[in-house]
Amino acid sequence: MFLKFLFDRLLSFLGLIVLSPVMLVVAILIMVKMGGPVLFKQQRIGKDGKQFTLAKFRTMKADHGGSSVSVAGESRITPLGAKLRKYKLDELPELWNVLRGDMSFVGPRPDVPGYADRLEGDDREVLLLRPGITGPASLKYRNEEEMIAEYVAQAKTQGDSRSEQEIALWYNDNMIWPDKVRINRYYLHHYSFGMDLKMILATVLGRHILYNGETI
Repeated sequence: MFLKFLFDRLLSFLGLIVLSPVMLVVAILIMVKMGGPVLFKQQRIGKDGKQFTLAKFRTMKADHGGSSVSVAGESRITPLGAKLRKYKLDELPELWNVLRGDMSFVGPRPDVPGYADRLEGDDREVLLLRPGITGPASLKYRNEEEMIAEYVAQAKTQGDSRSEQEIALWYNDNMIWPDKVRINRYYLHHYSFGMDLKMILATVLGRHILYNGETI
């Protein structure tokens, strides 16, 4: 994966230069409309299980608290934050993580501490991968927050007495997360630089591609 390593460094460096005006505008909008810190920083699990600090543009209220699982339309996400999430602009600071070597452009999304501890047996091999800004699992679940919101609404309609966050967390932990692990294991064993390029283009253009027999 040496070509992938060089590609990540070069493209992230160019991306930070080219997109710096966009990032400046986003930072100013956050300061004006949301106040508080511009960046959201959080410890995530990287390659070989090592922790690193991930940086994103803040999309939630500064004192939101709450679960690590986000649901579309929830009150802790600000109107500006919702737009940043929709167009993936909140993830632009992650280019710095790629340049540093914490992340790659393509790979599994980096989990918060705790989820890596749940990996058992062969599933732990996904930790051999450098986490990515995008990837096959990210593309399949590009509308993850909307999917969770739909599941929560359906569960509530059927009389589920749990809180919305409890339902969302259960759905993520038992349905979405295991499927992401499956997809990321396949990516590890069937890596292709050409497919990486296709996934990056699919992310930028908002397109779907065929991967391992399913549309993502």
